[in-house]
Amino acid sequence: MTAKAGNDKRKMKSASRLYAVQALFQMEQAGQALDRVKVEFLDHRFGVEQLEGEEMIEGNVTLFTNILEEAVSYQAKIDQMTDRALVAKWPIARIDPVLRALFRAAGAEFVALDTPPKVVIVEYLDVASAFFPDGKEARFVNAVLDHMAREAKPEAF
Repeated sequence: MTAKAGNDKRKMKSASRLYAVQALFQMEQAGQALDRVKVEFLDHRFGVEQLEGEEMIEGNVTLFTNILEEAVSYQAKIDQMTDRALVAKWPIARIDPVLRALFRAAGAEFVALDTPPKVVIVEYLDVASAFFPDGKEARFVNAVLDHMAREAKPEAF
């Protein structure tokens, strides 16, 4: 595999993570079912969305689908992990819905997929930066994801 091909594969995975957060947000906000949102994203958004004026690269369909399905399957467990990582006065129901979707997507990778925790943290920090460009949320996201990773995969630390 060439360096360019490897870089393109990484970009596709990164795009899939961003799309997964968007899809989970949409599912919650619009009350839409997993299958409906998944089809919409695969048919109409992959490679069509624009971020900071640039067209997004085609996503990795398998990763996108796995994140969505596992986030839904393990939502209760992931939300509990997230709650334990948050300050007691800020249960998951009170945080920004975009961050809630981000934690669910990352949690799916921690709990059900074989992605190394450090990769998950770096990737979702990038996603957080895409949604919150002023950067204030990055430290918060980093702290929560680090706590979740240590709980889900303590052997990796």
